[in-house]
Amino acid sequence: MASLRRVAVATSSTAIRLFSFVFLRWIPGHLFGPIVFTSLAVYLSSLFSLLSGDETTQRESKKNQKSSARLSKDLGANQPRDSALKTLLTGLPSRRSRLWTWTTGLINVVLALLTLDFLVRGLVAYPSNDVSFSRIGFVSPTTANLLFREPDSSQLPVVVSYQEVTTISPEKWIREGTVYKLENETDFTATVTLKNLKPSTHYRYSLSNNKSGTFTTSARPGSPEANRLSFVTSSCLKPNFPYNILSHPLRVPGIEQLTEAIGKLPALLRPAFMLFLGDFVYIDVPFRFGSSVSHYRSEYRRIYSSPSWNAKSEAGSAIDLPWIHTLDDHEIENDWSKGNKTAPYPAAADPFIHYHVSANPPVPAASFAHPDDVTYFSFVNGPASFFMLDTRTYRSEPAKEDSTILGYAQLQSLLAYLSTPEPAGVYWKIIASSVPFTKNWHVGTTDTWGGFLNERRTVFEAMWRAERELGARIILLSGDRHEFAATRFPDPALGLTSDELQPNTAGFGLHEFSVGPLSMFYLPIRTYRQTDPEDVSVKYAPDGNSKFGLIDIADDVEDDPTAPEHVPVRSSVLTYSLYVDGEVVWKYRLSVPHFKNTKSHFKPGNVVEDKLVTESWGVVVKTTIGRIEELAHFVVEKATDLYDAAIVLYQGM
Repeated sequence: MASLRRVAVATSSTAIRLFSFVFLRWIPGHLFGPIVFTSLAVYLSSLFSLLSGDETTQRESKKNQKSSARLSKDLGANQPRDSALKTLLTGLPSRRSRLWTWTTGLINVVLALLTLDFLVRGLVAYPSNDVSFSRIGFVSPTTANLLFREPDSSQLPVVVSYQEVTTISPEKWIREGTVYKLENETDFTATVTLKNLKPSTHYRYSLSNNKSGTFTTSARPGSPEANRLSFVTSSCLKPNFPYNILSHPLRVPGIEQLTEAIGKLPALLRPAFMLFLGDFVYIDVPFRFGSSVSHYRSEYRRIYSSPSWNAKSEAGSAIDLPWIHTLDDHEIENDWSKGNKTAPYPAAADPFIHYHVSANPPVPAASFAHPDDVTYFSFVNGPASFFMLDTRTYRSEPAKEDSTILGYAQLQSLLAYLSTPEPAGVYWKIIASSVPFTKNWHVGTTDTWGGFLNERRTVFEAMWRAERELGARIILLSGDRHEFAATRFPDPALGLTSDELQPNTAGFGLHEFSVGPLSMFYLPIRTYRQTDPEDVSVKYAPDGNSKFGLIDIADDVEDDPTAPEHVPVRSSVLTYSLYVDGEVVWKYRLSVPHFKNTKSHFKPGNVVEDKLVTESWGVVVKTTIGRIEELAHFVVEKATDLYDAAIVLYQGM
């Protein structure tokens, strides 16, 4: 019995240290917290039992010398070598020093308390009911959507004004409107559209509750300024992760790194907006504390209460950057695929609509649904048009013959968008999806477009046709995976050779850039790889707690891809820069010639810069672990299928 207590102490101590490290520094999985707390209970009870001894055993030891010797051995009396290192590493008590014993026990208690702190300090200490903030959402050449929250009724009415920022003398303030009433129905938020603005102009706005900020309107279509556009994109953020006890529990390091990186850019490259592709909040990570409207709203309020929004650079703060949003699963529930009527979706949609949809771009002109029921968006900015998909609200169960990720109305709207020619000067159609199009990820594949391959094929065929017939180049942007991957999907009509379809090569095809997280855990194992010529891998970069992409589109001069000799032509050139932990590590370039007779002969993409290590012993180990995880998922899926088949067979007997 005594030896079992020693095993219990050592095992539970190891579990506390291992799982608390994983939980706080690697991945905040919802199972790890309970494991740590359960292990602590086992550890403390076993430790005290081991130190005090069993009373029954002590009485028997007086009558039985053999039992007494066994007890002494259990307590460590017969162990001549008892080092501090052994005690501190194993959690076992020391016979030589009570200090070492209590120190090793204290280590485990502190680790459990840190786990508890990460779980509840932000939730309990920062309900953020009184948070007041303002931000800019979608900006057009003549309008800007201004969202603000003000729960303090003494600040009402809120007067909204703006002025043009000039270097000569301040322009007069223009009053846009007055908000007299803010209610709990919208969680005390309101959206005001600033109108009659000038294109490509820097503005300052001011609210009577002392909130203010700046923004720049987009370029007038057809103007020289409309030839250029820069913006950033990412997904997924969680405050104070990796965990730091010295940090504010609502601090978001990725926002601070984004702010610093943007501040280092020359003015010409500074982004016009952030295209955020889902998981702005994590309602169920590390643990779901409720599914009511109030719980979902509180998560949004906490993010907007983060001190990281106050971080400054030469380009200003991140809150001054216009943010536009798509929806993903952790704003509802992990791997959500149950539509927009099933709980908890209605509760989750409430704050998403008030905090994000209300300030987002307009819905597509051909939405095939009532505008009030649409959560997908479309807009044009400079040389690019955008379609922001909602891949959660309308999806059905994946991996079925008739599975849909978009729903009928959204699919028809996307197909109409793809088949519509763009106005002069617009060379890019950019499709934003919260989940990746590629099926090259081999864990969690069905939660992505890989679980909806029939619909994906329909969409791809429309995209290939648009590139051939309209001359617009299609770019796919996505998030969700906490990793970066660039993938291309070659049009079968191109008839590419096997060499042109090899893994890890630049080349022809639709291009997808999937990036995340902006501030969250990353997966230290490799689960992305090419398995067929449909999805050709270009680059894979899983490491880094903060990742985002900077997309810059500008006019440049390139060689005509159809000419036998070097003939310079003007082209619209897109450069994708991958930032990992605040530094540029990879760049990729694509282009579209301005004249239309080369519309079916786009130049292949090419790598401009690559600082990423692709081969090392660490990569080999992580790839091997990823394959083991793939195998485990495969075994579990097959076992589940066999079980379901057996149940059906039994019920039919």
